[in-house]
Amino acid sequence: MKRSLLVFLSLFISLGNMIAGDQMMIMEGMSMHSRILNQEVRFSVCLPEGYYETKQSYPVLYLLHGLGDDETSWLEYGRISQYAYPATRLHDIVPMIMVMPQGYRNYYVNDYKGSFLYQDMFVKELVPYIDSMFRTKPEKGQRALMGYSMGGFGAFMLSVTNPELFDISVPLSMSMRTDGQYITEDAKGWDVQWGRLFGEPGLKDSARLTNYYQLNSPFHVLNQVPAETLRSLHLYIDNGDKEQTLCRSNEEFHLLLHKMNIKHEYRVRNGGHSFEYWCSALPNALRYISDAFESKPYRGDLSPYAETIAVAEIQMKNITAGGEELTVFVPDDWDNSNRNYPVLYLIGEFRPSWKNSVASLIDQEIRENVVCPMVVVFLPIADSVSLNALFPEIERRMRIRKGYRLRAIAGFEAGAPVALSMAINPEQFGTCLLSDAFVTNDLITGVLTFLNSESMKRTSVFIEAPDRGIYAEGNGNAHMLLRDQDVQHEYRVREGEGGFEWFMKGLPEMIRFTSKRFHK
Repeated sequence: MKRSLLVFLSLFISLGNMIAGDQMMIMEGMSMHSRILNQEVRFSVCLPEGYYETKQSYPVLYLLHGLGDDETSWLEYGRISQYAYPATRLHDIVPMIMVMPQGYRNYYVNDYKGSFLYQDMFVKELVPYIDSMFRTKPEKGQRALMGYSMGGFGAFMLSVTNPELFDISVPLSMSMRTDGQYITEDAKGWDVQWGRLFGEPGLKDSARLTNYYQLNSPFHVLNQVPAETLRSLHLYIDNGDKEQTLCRSNEEFHLLLHKMNIKHEYRVRNGGHSFEYWCSALPNALRYISDAFESKPYRGDLSPYAETIAVAEIQMKNITAGGEELTVFVPDDWDNSNRNYPVLYLIGEFRPSWKNSVASLIDQEIRENVVCPMVVVFLPIADSVSLNALFPEIERRMRIRKGYRLRAIAGFEAGAPVALSMAINPEQFGTCLLSDAFVTNDLITGVLTFLNSESMKRTSVFIEAPDRGIYAEGNGNAHMLLRDQDVQHEYRVREGEGGFEWFMKGLPEMIRFTSKRFHK
């Protein structure tokens, strides 16, 4: 009776604080007494604008913080209200209640000893408490989980182990380990972060792979939950290419989902384990969650680039080199100048209209002074020896500056493996760009067998791949091999299945990367 009275008083006091606070929209310092944990659990809340003016009910987004942070971190460092409120006013996302619970250091799970049953508290107490306290839509399709790092782990695991409550999950930089990483992790780090939750501190090697760990591993849980749960899950994963351990674990998790035909969105963008990165994920993550709340197909990520205008005919030159008819784009000051230019060689099967589209985009970037003026030579798909034989004549006729640093090689689809094989020759190209590369694991392993960080220390690589492409595994493994060999590179995974239109959406970032390398 006393415990029930305490719960009632806690709810009464919280509601009283809201009224006394003149209908606050953003609330820190809220708390719920947990019978399961036998303590208070703090949380913060953001209510949608207009909440107090109507009797409307709203979907709920639970925002989970990372290790070492607390229930205020999404507000203070994640600036969630500064993203969500403007997006709601613009009708880009639906109004939603956002709840940010205290997660402690427990990865949002029950520990193996049963001494701190956080997940039980979350699903049996916190969710019902929020539903009783606010005007929520208490259905699984109207609840979403999003978290960063440790919170990303919680966002995924809470959704797949409680499908009756959640079917929308957005992990950002999900903190997890492959089995190989788990058993080889430093003993002290493992004891503090994982052993206390899933094993027993002091375990070594494969002994760490306990049954309880497997019940709480994203990699293993995919084989444990019903197929229907995985089919109905709305899953959007985002991870930075500058991550360390999480780079491999998230990539391998994406590839496993890909092999199992589990529908999901996967992004890799520029950045690492920081709020700068997680904040940059919010516009698209919130769009994804909003569309799922409305049972609509995802609209797709926002594009930061404007439409281009057609390039002038005079800037498209036709030349013959080594018996090959080639198309070359030149900057608009070409005919009024005798200056030399950096060069980008682009290998692929490009239709004439595609060449014009590529040239138009690059021309616009040059005119807006976003990138430096450059010459772009469209090359056919051929062996590297044949293509190398063309370069002396091209560079003499097209006024190309001397030096490997001012030469870039790019490959699209089937042209990408050729570009990579040419780039591994030391000091031939300062930049290598691979877009929607048609590469298998065997091909990547073969090409990179002779690669080492010394031979590539002056060449930067940029890889971009579609998250639903048929060569996702080859591209992902290329990224991981380059990381293992400490080769300087950038890696991106964007939405889509590949193809020319997909290529064009990523071209501005590749061109900007190339321009920076030219002028490094």
